[in-house]
This record gives sequence, structure tokens and C-alpha cells, in this order.
Amino acid sequence: MERKRGVLMEMRKMQAWRRLCLVMVLLMVGQGEGQLAENFYSSSCPNVEAIVKQEVSTKFSQTFTTIPATLRLFFHDCFVEGCDASVLISSPNGDAEKDSDDNLSLAGDGFDTVIKAKQSVEAACPGIVSCADILALAARDVVVLAGGPSFSVELGRRDGLISQASRVAGNLPEPSFDLDQLNSMFARHNLSQIDMIALSGAHTLGFSHCSRFANRLYSFSSSSQVDPSLDSDYAKQLMSGCPQNVDPSIAIDMDPVTPRTFDNEYYQNLVAGKGLFTSDEALFSDPASQPTVTDFANSPGEFNGAFITAMRKLGRVGVKTGDQGEIRKDCTAFNS
Repeated sequence: MERKRGVLMEMRKMQAWRRLCLVMVLLMVGQGEGQLAENFYSSSCPNVEAIVKQEVSTKFSQTFTTIPATLRLFFHDCFVEGCDASVLISSPNGDAEKDSDDNLSLAGDGFDTVIKAKQSVEAACPGIVSCADILALAARDVVVLAGGPSFSVELGRRDGLISQASRVAGNLPEPSFDLDQLNSMFARHNLSQIDMIALSGAHTLGFSHCSRFANRLYSFSSSSQVDPSLDSDYAKQLMSGCPQNVDPSIAIDMDPVTPRTFDNEYYQNLVAGKGLFTSDEALFSDPASQPTVTDFANSPGEFNGAFITAMRKLGRVGVKTGDQGEIRKDCTAFNS
């Protein structure tokens, strides 16, 4: 009898220990991904998605640049300090995140889209919705406006309290990166190689300044002025749009075929030797990533599915939740 009672006690202890371990694991997972939820504002601001969508549509009707500018703004925000709207802060001293050399090319239309959407959301639900969440919603909405897939956005981010230009360098991918460098940077944010290749598909929209790829046209190597991996007709097209010593404000489309449509053309361009940056071309020339590029080039559905997965994962990077950060009243300034 005593022995049976002892065995029962040991079993209960083990069950209690397992429950404790499970709770600890759940807590760790919650902390890692920050307790985001698609229905986060269902009671506190039920119309937030419709309000943001309307403002994004209005801005898009004024300029197409709204689309690539907003999508790029979201990516740049998430890779520095996490998805916390730190990139939106303006500093009178010119030392905020947006003032760093890597962010000076971010188009003003992306900032304007989020600021206007925030003003409309504040009018309906003052002090409830973060700028970080509005940027995440706007990034989804511009993809849809350009003909891309729709997807649910997890919400509940809070706005960050740090925005410093000095913290940007080394945290954003460079146009000269090879596959290993790209994978290493994305892995820091729990993004896989497939996520990285799918997010690179955003280069199907928008434009780039000539200085970002001029080395591929005029000074590639001692043996070849032009990068031999570039399709020769495409290289001539780029030289025509970006002659040597061109005005630094001149920019050209990153996708020479369908620059205003969110589609899988970017991957078809890579297969054809028409990747604009070295970091684009590397995705097809490296045997480790080439099969994924080929799959995406051949299947819009496969690309769209991978892009949705990657965007949802990107939206969880470094988020502030609970009592972390704040809900800014004005996206460009910390609450005083």
C-alpha cells in the first residue's frame, strides 16, 4: 500500500513538472513572437483596417510611388529596431533613423501614407492604434492595390522609443551582397532563405537610383567593364537610362517589364539575366538558391504563398507589445 502511494506521488510530481515545462515553453514562444493577434482591435477600434485601406487608396490615386515607397518603408523599419515605426521619427537634429545614409532614399510618399492614415485612425479611435500597426496594414494594402495577394495582418505592436541614425549601418542588405551575406542578415530575424527570396520579389515594384548598380555597367572588373552575367540588351538599356556621371536624382524601374504590377516577373527577369542588383543576380547564379527562383518564375501561386508567409514573419520581427514602447499620438514624434 505504501509503495503504491509512493508511486502515485511520483506520478503526480512528474505531471506537475510537465505542466510547468509546458507553461514555460508557451511563455517563451509568446515572448519571442510578441502576442500579436489578427483581431487585436476588434473591440477597441473595429474599423481600423477599413480606415487605413481608404487612406492608402486615396494616396495611391495621387501617385503610384505610394506602393513601392510604403512597402520599402515597412521592410526598412522592421530590420532596424524591429517593426516599431522607429523609421518614422523626425529629429530636429537630423540624427533619427530616417536620416541615416541607408534611409535617405526612402520616398516621402511612404511616410505621408502612414502619417495620413494615422490621423484618420486617431479621429476614430484616439490613442489606441500604433503607427507600427498602421504601417504593417498599409504595406499589405499597397501589395493588393498593385495586383498582389491579400493576407491577414497580425496586430498589437507598440511604437518604439529609440530612433537613431547611428544604429542603421550594417542592418540593411546592400545591393552588392552575395547569397551568404543575404542569408546571414535575414537569419538574424528568423527569416529563412525562402523567406528572403520571396521578400526580394518586392523588387518587382519601384525604382532605384543609378549609383546603386553603376559598378555593374562601368567598372565591374579589370577584365570586364560590364558584369558578364547581365543580359547584353538589358545592359545597353541600363546604360541608356543611366549614363556615366548621370544626375544622382535619376532613378529607373527595378522591373523592366511590369514595373507597376505585383507579380512574379522579377524571377523571370533573374532567369533572363535581368536582375538589377548584384544581390538580385546572386539569387539565380548561386546553385543553392536557383531552384527556388526557378519555381517562383514558373508559378505565381507558389511565389504569392511564400510572399504571404514571409511578410507575416517579417511583421513579427522585434515587436514591442504589452507595456513596452508606447502608442504615439503623432507618428513622427515620441510622446512627450
